[in-house]
Amino acid sequence: MNATLCSEAVAPTRQELLIFTIAGLLAGCRHVAVGAASPIPGAGALLERARSNGTPRVSVLGSTRNNFFTNGGVELFDCAAQGRIDAFFLGGGQIDGSGNVNLVGTGSYPSTEVRWPGSFGSAYLYFLVPRVILFREEHTRRVLVERVDFISAPGTSEKGIYRPGGPHALLTNLALFDYDRERRRFRLRSVHPGHGIEEVLDNTGFAFDRPDTVPQTPLPDHETLALIRGRVRDEIGEVYPRFVETAFPSGV
Repeated sequence: MNATLCSEAVAPTRQELLIFTIAGLLAGCRHVAVGAASPIPGAGALLERARSNGTPRVSVLGSTRNNFFTNGGVELFDCAAQGRIDAFFLGGGQIDGSGNVNLVGTGSYPSTEVRWPGSFGSAYLYFLVPRVILFREEHTRRVLVERVDFISAPGTSEKGIYRPGGPHALLTNLALFDYDRERRRFRLRSVHPGHGIEEVLDNTGFAFDRPDTVPQTPLPDHETLALIRGRVRDEIGEVYPRFVETAFPSGV
């Protein structure tokens, strides 16, 4: 546990660590949009707003309190095209070392062996939103592959193509990676407490850069943890009541 946490405090859960880490990735953003089925990214955005005097503006699809859109994805896409969204989150059935995302399925398209929901607007937002955070809790070679089977959204584009957006970071249950757009590859920033570099290497299907000494992902201090378990928990519970029942320590 971080030395700044009170000894009597309940240690952060895995989900709380991810929420805190996401909040740090959103520092300086003006407007963060969060798509459907994204309780941890949503909570992370709400945490950054709560501890930063109301900035950024947070739009959580599916919320009535924290969603300023009246026509769902249409307005989200319009805002992205106008440069009015600074950060968004994408996941994927597969993510590779170049930042490519696969939301279609595995195998040779169109005869995919496993079929996923589909790309929807992922490529559009990937091109336009400056700070796209790739978030996938599962960290295995099944998910983090050398090369995706199908590119739903490309991590990079050729020179001369207008593209203000792209991958900013990759966050999983084991580690946090930054994305180097010049080198077109990930660099390991930190490994979460309780895990090690060998575990990350064993469970990652693509090559990545890393410093000689890999730091540990910071834990939230007592004040921030109280904020997560209070205001943020209440706010994200409006959209994801089952999530808050399981993600936070009982009796806290």
